[in-house]
Amino acid sequence: MAAEFGPSDLLPRLKDQGYDAERVGRRRSWVERKTGAAFEHIGRMSFDSELTRGNIENPIGVAQVPMGVAGPVLIHGQHAQGMFYVPMATTEGALIRSYERGMVALTKAGGVQTAVLADENQIAPTFFFNDVSSASRFSEWAPANFGHMQEAASHTTSHGKLTAIKCYQVGRQVLVNFGFFTGDAQGMNMIVKAADAACKWIEKNFPISSYFIFSGMCSEKRPSGFLLTRGKGKRVTAGALLPHDVLKMYLHCTAEQLFRVWHSTLIGHLHANAIGYNAHYANGLTAIFIATGQDVANVVNASCGITYFELQPEGLFVSVTLPALTVATVGGGTALPTQREALQMMDCFGNGKAKKLAEIVAAALLGGDISMGAAITTGEFVAAHEHYGRNRPK
Repeated sequence: MAAEFGPSDLLPRLKDQGYDAERVGRRRSWVERKTGAAFEHIGRMSFDSELTRGNIENPIGVAQVPMGVAGPVLIHGQHAQGMFYVPMATTEGALIRSYERGMVALTKAGGVQTAVLADENQIAPTFFFNDVSSASRFSEWAPANFGHMQEAASHTTSHGKLTAIKCYQVGRQVLVNFGFFTGDAQGMNMIVKAADAACKWIEKNFPISSYFIFSGMCSEKRPSGFLLTRGKGKRVTAGALLPHDVLKMYLHCTAEQLFRVWHSTLIGHLHANAIGYNAHYANGLTAIFIATGQDVANVVNASCGITYFELQPEGLFVSVTLPALTVATVGGGTALPTQREALQMMDCFGNGKAKKLAEIVAAALLGGDISMGAAITTGEFVAAHEHYGRNRPK
């Protein structure tokens, strides 16, 4: 029999969501009474709870995630140049040690070359028509009127810019992919508002039946093949040549052994019909995203990428390519005190720093993938987790 539900079971509705310390405390005490749990640590905030306004609803405190640092990693990039230490927040033992090993190996090899290849976030509204012919006419009309849509979108933001559109007709429905430049913000909320303004202009100037602002094609927070080809956010790549002596000294394997692991697991990815190929981008992305205040759910799309190894006479060339990396250095959670400090560790807080952050993330993920591959090669994977990942309190 279902438990009875009444007004007393609803969270207390405090004025203006209640972000000041007193009302956050009242809400927390209410939840303690309702659940019987004690929130000794959840309630210990080191900063003014008012700062969380716009980041969370019904606040009761904080979740304290252990934060470590991996590095150094030497980067020769278009935007990131020099030695970097990367903050990572995680509860998974052995993770940071593994990333650090790979990053140090890359540094000893002379560093990582990085490049941002594209910078465009995507949203794809869908338009409905009475018949196929009308949808077809719209598919020709829309690109010809791109300038008007661009102008309509521009009135909603001074930071973002509509850069491209592409139509995909399916029967009497047309999906329109809008590409936006979002500056140093992740920008999804920004481009939804801008795209909706463009859609409203379309609605006034072409006889559509109706539209939805989301079709699902843009793959926001979902994995898809669209991400590999069209991209979402920053398309960034990182690569380095690992000489034979560095492979032996820091990764305890040969170029041929590490290449064999890459090749064999590539077969496994194909057999699983995986989207892209990588060892564990999601591990590093999640830890860096939590540490630096990114939208953590974007790990789903950002982890669709390709790790590639090439045997060379001098050693092994290794690279990662991330076609859908959405990172920000302004807005969202980046300005919260802890996350701001983590970004400042890499000189990546504020305007003009998002591409730099993207290159650092790519270099760090390259370190993580070569380290995991080496652990599989040498049979150290289980032993490393036993040594560093134990959680057996006495």
